[in-house]
Amino acid sequence: MNPAPHAAQAGSTPGPLSSFARFVLFGGGVGLLSSGAVALLAGAMPWALANAVITIASTLLCTELHARFTFATPHRPGWREHWQSAGSAAAAYAATTAAMTALHLLQPSPGALTEQLVYLSASALAGIGRFLVLRLVVFAGGTGRTSASTTWTATLDVRVKIA
Repeated sequence: MNPAPHAAQAGSTPGPLSSFARFVLFGGGVGLLSSGAVALLAGAMPWALANAVITIASTLLCTELHARFTFATPHRPGWREHWQSAGSAAAAYAATTAAMTALHLLQPSPGALTEQLVYLSASALAGIGRFLVLRLVVFAGGTGRTSASTTWTATLDVRVKIA
């Protein structure tokens, strides 16, 4: 039996669908744990501070998990990856906040179901955007830095494989 093909497969980058499933699993799992942690920590400090502490910790944890398992990078994430990941998380937070603000401007007293629908829809769209940023820019392979042509080629490869 030739061990070379197995070794090559072990070091290869997961495909886009596999990466996305892992992104949802790890990101969603950490999100669920974070919501419980915020509730527990808020008993000892103001909620906004508890949320900030847990958001920082969960973003650091998710960056590590996504680097190692979601995108199978050959190295641990450095400061650049952590800052880019935090930036994409902040952009996702801004998108969900904007969606909820718009909802409350359009409908001052929406029902809980409407709020959840808007929030979860905005979160899903922001999550897809965050996944693409992490896959195509932050953890794109090599040094993690990509040119516009590399990103375009990766985008085309994703489209061809899905189609």
